[in-house]
Amino acid sequence: MTTPNRVGRATPITAASVRQRPTAMPIHKYGRYEQVDIPDRTWPDARITKAPRWLSTDLRDGNQALIDPMSPARKREMFDLLVRMGYKEIEVGFPSSGQTDFDFVRSIIEQDAIPEDVTISVLTQAREELIERTVESLRGARQATVHLYNATAPVFRRVVFRGSREQVRQIAVDGTRLVMEYADKILGDETVFGYQYSPEIFTDTELDFALEVCEGVMDVWQPEEGREIILNLPATVERSTPSTHADRFEWMSRNLSRREHVCLSVHPHNDRGTAVAAAELAIMAGADRIEGCLFGQGERTGNVDLVTLGMNLFSQGVDPQIDFSEIDEIRRTAEYCNQMEVHPRHPYAGDLVYTAFSGSHQDAIKKGFEAMEADAAAAGRTVDEITWAVPYLPIDPKDVGRSYEAVIRVNSQSGKGGIAYVLKNDHKLDLPRRMQIEFSRIIQAKTDSEGGEVTPAQIWSTFQDEYLPTPDNPWGRITLRSAQASTSSDGTDALTVEAVVDGAETTLTGTGNGPISAFFDALAAVGVDARLLDYSEHTLSEGASAQAASYIECAIDGRVLWGIGIDPNTTRASLKAVVSAVNRAFR
Repeated sequence: MTTPNRVGRATPITAASVRQRPTAMPIHKYGRYEQVDIPDRTWPDARITKAPRWLSTDLRDGNQALIDPMSPARKREMFDLLVRMGYKEIEVGFPSSGQTDFDFVRSIIEQDAIPEDVTISVLTQAREELIERTVESLRGARQATVHLYNATAPVFRRVVFRGSREQVRQIAVDGTRLVMEYADKILGDETVFGYQYSPEIFTDTELDFALEVCEGVMDVWQPEEGREIILNLPATVERSTPSTHADRFEWMSRNLSRREHVCLSVHPHNDRGTAVAAAELAIMAGADRIEGCLFGQGERTGNVDLVTLGMNLFSQGVDPQIDFSEIDEIRRTAEYCNQMEVHPRHPYAGDLVYTAFSGSHQDAIKKGFEAMEADAAAAGRTVDEITWAVPYLPIDPKDVGRSYEAVIRVNSQSGKGGIAYVLKNDHKLDLPRRMQIEFSRIIQAKTDSEGGEVTPAQIWSTFQDEYLPTPDNPWGRITLRSAQASTSSDGTDALTVEAVVDGAETTLTGTGNGPISAFFDALAAVGVDARLLDYSEHTLSEGASAQAASYIECAIDGRVLWGIGIDPNTTRASLKAVVSAVNRAFR
């Protein structure tokens, strides 16, 4: 960029001319993070070539950060989702914190909901009565880990506990011994039992002291072949650049004794907005395992996002060993369980991440698709068999269950996945995106006027009242009785519809290039000016008796409205959908 000078020649802008000015903010209140003296660090040259071990803490760390913590039903929905996705380590609660968490742990054990290859984990503080209660919750489990933590950072030692380093170390050592004693006393031979320890807050704890406490814990647990210990080093509050976080992990990995029997675990939070980078660099620096939550749910700015981390591996040709192929379903379930929306710009999963608004972007994407098809044809292969290379799209949207249509069309953010989840999960209705947006506004108006939580039953009742009149709640100008369609030799469709219009039995006739077009033509006779904008359909079940759901977006007398029709006959379902939209327009 240049500006003209007095003699008409261009003068370059310099750094001095755009110099930032000091602010009046109280900079003096904040200190710098401690750097690590590790000049021969090796992590910058490392690459992630395989998936780490994953632990989901959605049901513990994620749940405790919710305005409205999950009900038992929503917890179970989340647990089942995590199992389906392939997570083998799941932190399922804080049993000593209250009866709700204790009962949930008991329920999944007693109902045999935990697959044989899944290990559940439960969290406890280092107090004897809490440890006993925690271990008691695991009675009868096949594979379970007790996760004990205590605060080791200087500010906690000085302000909260007012104890010395030795006193804080002793809390961890004694807590470990108590976990072992109660496990021996309560758990039978049917339980494969593991142990995890976290020095909280690792990011603020002096490295030499974090090492000293972990060594003291290991002296009690005695890790050896077939007796692993998980040492989790949590960035409970993110304090430094990801590079310094990696340095701390490389230092610990180098200096821990019995390292071959240690699973070194990383647990980043996102206070600086770099949790994903911190986790990836920690793995490069020697960490074996990542703890986080789907879509970054968690305290303050959230836990590290397991979806982004897994999909980052996938985008580099590394199998994350977690199934993200139906990412919209994952998002809808998470939104339903958490009662919180995933941002439309969220990596890989947001409503808008595969949508191009810019004309130049759309053109480049279009040409990229065409080039992929040409390259595949030249190689005698399919597009799915060659390396993905489309501008602006780091992955093929189809690989996560998204459509190419969403790439080119201008798409509004919906962010109402919880509502869509209820309708799909409970009633098998997979609403198109724009219909989701329309209906979510209706629900929002209901919550604004009435307040409180909208239950799944209330969502369904509102949906029926808005789109599907019932015998108990009839409404609308038009009621469909029957319809007969025929096609002439020139391809024109003729439609005859028996209906009740404004209370009178009426026969409507029309022609068009299909039954829906013919129906619009027929409706003109009763003063309805309608045209089709969008249409989709799916079956609600399998088999000969399956019903079809049709969704139609119409422009009716200048208004854009959706309608839905459900019927065993697909044509009749589509006509019912038109009637639904028309009736809404004149309601």
